[in-house]
Amino acid sequence: MTYYAKIGSPIGELLIVSNETSLTRVCMDKQKYGAEIRADWIEYPDLEPISLASEQLRAYFAGQLKKFDLPLTMVGTPFQRRVWAELTKIPFGKVISYGELARRIDNPNASRAVGLANGKNPMAIIVPCHRVIGSNGNLTGYGGGLPNKRYLLEMEQSLEQGGAKTDENFEGDLWTWSKRKEVPSECN
Repeated sequence: MTYYAKIGSPIGELLIVSNETSLTRVCMDKQKYGAEIRADWIEYPDLEPISLASEQLRAYFAGQLKKFDLPLTMVGTPFQRRVWAELTKIPFGKVISYGELARRIDNPNASRAVGLANGKNPMAIIVPCHRVIGSNGNLTGYGGGLPNKRYLLEMEQSLEQGGAKTDENFEGDLWTWSKRKEVPSECN
């Protein structure tokens, strides 16, 4: 059986999907793929994996949680699963490039493939694909939309700086990402 619940967040409604024991998807209502509820799904916000995810997501947006600890079932190719596992190692408030992510999984020429795997991440926010940016420091593709990616990165950076929002540049692991950069209107 597949179960679901929706919760509100500062970036819009989030859809949380699970089986009896673990999460299978978390997505934003603005995502092109995966945000639709199927007729055979059962709404069950009190199911343990869903209620745990709801609690942790609320704590994340309240600035009280920096790393998720949830049961996940992520279906993908072996390559995708390697990329997703590496995403969970990017610290809260930090960013890396697609190229750096490819190097971290010992496949330095696979930046584009890493980007595609990032785009297939079924666990928005939980598996932090929003922390990956272009090698030039620009915000690039995000299933939940670039404005939401910007919001998540700014929120994390602000909390890492003691909650004070600044107009200063955000220092990532390897790149400087200026919050003043234009965000393209198109979203992945």
